Amino acid sequence: MAARVRRRRQRVLVLLVAPLLVALAAACGGGDSDGSDTRTAAARPLDQAFEHPGVLVSKAQLARVRAHVRAREQPWFKAYEQMRDSKYAADDYTARPYAVVECPPDTRPGRGCVEEREDALAAYTHALLWNITGERAHAEKAVQIMDAWSKVITGHTEDNAGLQTGWAASSWARAAEAVRYTYDGWTDGQLLRFERMLRNAYLPQVKDGSVERNGNWDLVMADATMSMAVFLDDHPTFEKAVQHFRTRVPAYFYLTSDGKLPVSPAGSDIDSAAELKKYWFGQGTYADGLSQETCRNFKHASYSLAATSHMAETAWHQGVDLYGEVKDRLRAAFEFHSKYQLGATAPDWLCGGKVERDMGPDTEVGLNHLRGRLKLEMPQTEKYTKEQRPEGTDGLFVAWETLTHAGSA
Repeated sequence: MAARVRRRRQRVLVLLVAPLLVALAAACGGGDSDGSDTRTAAARPLDQAFEHPGVLVSKAQLARVRAHVRAREQPWFKAYEQMRDSKYAADDYTARPYAVVECPPDTRPGRGCVEEREDALAAYTHALLWNITGERAHAEKAVQIMDAWSKVITGHTEDNAGLQTGWAASSWARAAEAVRYTYDGWTDGQLLRFERMLRNAYLPQVKDGSVERNGNWDLVMADATMSMAVFLDDHPTFEKAVQHFRTRVPAYFYLTSDGKLPVSPAGSDIDSAAELKKYWFGQGTYADGLSQETCRNFKHASYSLAATSHMAETAWHQGVDLYGEVKDRLRAAFEFHSKYQLGATAPDWLCGGKVERDMGPDTEVGLNHLRGRLKLEMPQTEKYTKEQRPEGTDGLFVAWETLTHAGSA
């Protein structure tokens, strides 16, 4: 009982002190509005407390979403209705946990793969609904879903285990973060069980990345690692994810400043022109914004745009400006893919003149920072994003980002 009281007091203290810290940072020159900020590209001190909520969506952003929806302002209200009316928001949503999630890479049926991803998205959906509406039933439902899985799951198997774990863990961490620091009904026993689930069944699978795979794997796994690290107040793991970002993003999105060839993935043996061309799906001519998987399809490049933006956004909330380190590269990648997604004719040098235009709902977070906070010109991305609004969910690890990030600088 004493431990429970101490934990509750800690939560209340966080909620009381966080606004004061934000105000102090603003007084010292910090802020989101014009891109001039006190956030640093250097490593954050290991004893510096994490900001909560601070996994992808901050406390201030949640407050802005709530205000927009209550005022029925667009595009947020339409995005809210889209989320509210989705299957993930059902009042009677029931979790379908598995002890072991098995996700093969081929046509063999998996066990628990879709169920795990959808349940994690449902938990996040109800966490957002709780923060917007104030209806405790949504917080209770989010906790119910998370607790159902934390009582059962022990791990992931089969060849797609790393990617599946990354997708699900990203959503679990966002859901948990949005509930833990805004709701007083998550019991200590449930919370500790959920923390153990992340530490034992998810973090070991993703924290070391997957350098031998296509880059979307590595970036999604790093996104999940960083998200769990913040929720778990695990500073060394957060720094590990930051370093992973710094090595993998330049090896995935090309800039001419890299030289004639793309950057090789750190820790891999892919370094010759022939090996890089094969790894980049036959592409031997490189241009600003091209990704390692562009000539595979835009869908996988889009996953990586989302994961990169998610990590940079979470780090931003924690006082680390990863955006500043890759802003030119990330802007070029968004503009490149948005241009051809909108229908521009692919030249012969690009994927033999044929590109697969299947981007997902993955642009709001990056656009909000690069265009909204930094005021960079992004006409192609802005046009594409406005045409797609409200950006909903991909059913994997991206959900409701028009609602949470459109114009939220």
